[in-house]
Amino acid sequence: MFSGKHVLFFKMLSSSLMRQKSRMLAALLAVAIGAAVLMGMMTVYRDIPEQMGREMRSYGANMILVPSEGKTFLDARSVSDALRRIPEERLIGAAPWRYESLTMNRLPLTVAGTDFAQVMKTRPYWKITGRLPLDENEILLGKDVAGMALLRQGDVIDLAGKDGDGMRFRLKLKIAGIVQTGGKEDGFLFVALPLLNELMNGDHAMQIMELSVAAGGDVLAQYQERIGQEFPELVPRLLKRITHSESVVLEKLQTLVCLVTGIVLSLTMICVATTMMAMVMERRKEIGLKKAVGAENSRIVAEFMGTGLVLGVAGGCLGCVIGYFFALAVSFSVFGRSVSVVPSVTVMTLALSVVVTVLACLLPVRRAMAIEPALVLRGE
Repeated sequence: MFSGKHVLFFKMLSSSLMRQKSRMLAALLAVAIGAAVLMGMMTVYRDIPEQMGREMRSYGANMILVPSEGKTFLDARSVSDALRRIPEERLIGAAPWRYESLTMNRLPLTVAGTDFAQVMKTRPYWKITGRLPLDENEILLGKDVAGMALLRQGDVIDLAGKDGDGMRFRLKLKIAGIVQTGGKEDGFLFVALPLLNELMNGDHAMQIMELSVAAGGDVLAQYQERIGQEFPELVPRLLKRITHSESVVLEKLQTLVCLVTGIVLSLTMICVATTMMAMVMERRKEIGLKKAVGAENSRIVAEFMGTGLVLGVAGGCLGCVIGYFFALAVSFSVFGRSVSVVPSVTVMTLALSVVVTVLACLLPVRRAMAIEPALVLRGE
């Protein structure tokens, strides 16, 4: 149960809050805005690495698996087992590749066998005029080759060469689409990997497995180390240029979030401190009178700190609600995904709101403690 002193303290505190409604409202809104920005930024900050990692996947794969030294092709079973070491929710795509030198309409060129559905996950930047091949009798043709040979979608080409046993083969294939990559692939011809393996007498043969993993550089390095240790016949390699770019972008975004949050909290502290200082100056005579009748500095401090504590808790709670909807709007507009309420972020926001508000009250409280009753009562 509360004692008489506690009841009197709460009455004085509520009276102080009600007598200066406009100033209290301004301070409350300042704390709420600061807490809202803090809650929103921390919620978005928590999801930035994962969501930005998925956005960065539009720039291509960030890991490849190649055969160990002395081998030409990857072991299909080992590749399948290695892919299981990467969580399914992080593995966006895995495209196998095999390259052979064949001829198209007597024109020598590189033929690449792959899985077209997976390629569009690992290389979403490809621009295709037409459509993806629907069966093994259809192909994609690089833009440079198509321009040089005056070919277009729907045309039929002759693909010829020698298989693994030196036997010649020749077949007709239809161009399903023209692909533009902006790289050397514009000079390639792309066929389904099973067809190329059949032509070359290779059973599930692949030279490279290209992976697109939604993970940062440190996590990717862990996957690389684990696969390398468990599957010595495979050599996992990180595409340093892409993974480094991701890390740089994420670091800058996280720095920006921290900087904005720090500035907003500083402005919140200044606003609350200014409001509380104005309250102290307006109540100089009241504070002086209380001291004159025997009130101790501790009671004056408790009253102002209690006011700051109420502002911090109330503003923090209001800010958490506003901040969640702010984070939701940002996530939807930038990443097209929702965010969930994180209890730890909510608790941290409330705690920081209270800490910032209490710190903002220190200077006004110090000013209140320095008030001399005799001087104030004489009107000085």
